[in-house]
Amino acid sequence: MATHSESLTAATATELPGGVWRVDGSASNTFLVRDGDDEDASVYLVDAGVPGDAGAIRATVSNAGYDLRDVDGVLLTHYDYDHVGALGRLTELDCPVYAHEPDASFLDGSETPSLWPPKALLQRVTGRFLDTPSLPVERVADGDSVGSFTAYHTPGHGPGHLAWVSEERGIAFVGDLVREDGGDLEASPWYISYSADEVRESVRSLDDRAPDFETVCVGHGDPIASGGREALAALARSL
Repeated sequence: MATHSESLTAATATELPGGVWRVDGSASNTFLVRDGDDEDASVYLVDAGVPGDAGAIRATVSNAGYDLRDVDGVLLTHYDYDHVGALGRLTELDCPVYAHEPDASFLDGSETPSLWPPKALLQRVTGRFLDTPSLPVERVADGDSVGSFTAYHTPGHGPGHLAWVSEERGIAFVGDLVREDGGDLEASPWYISYSADEVRESVRSLDDRAPDFETVCVGHGDPIASGGREALAALARSL
């Protein structure tokens, strides 16, 4: 595994607390996370933007002192065009993608999103413009762990949506369950979700079950580097 470098290029990467880098300039947020503090620490990508984000992801990984071949896994929050799009173009990756069903089967092409609700139809249509990645897809269930990260099934935005939380690292990757606006968290809107009711229930469930964390990384909006757990609790109380 490559040795971590402190040298970063601000134009392509933003470093956050806990060994996290955000890919700047992508259509949705993609993150690189170092899961540990020594040379043997695992390195994960969290989501993978749109197809055109492959170059920015590759540059961020390099600027963080790694190579795509060093990545030990991709922690997928959900199957959407703007979260899986670059996987088929990051050909140097040689690692599993961890995903919940049915998103795992959407990703490897063994199943196709349905025609209803409208969000599913959108996934079905945009999926035609994706290159299926030649990576093994590992199915994970609620409560499974990858490294220090625990998978929390949080359906609503999509049926297989996951949040990945590491108490050890103090980080939560929550995908599109919520989004950031002005330093606060908002639930995924009904018009881009399978079920607004499930979104609300998943926010409350994650707040009930997740351990403490400081940083919350969202699919859209800016990460909240401090006070992320309190922001999630405030949203849960408001729903």
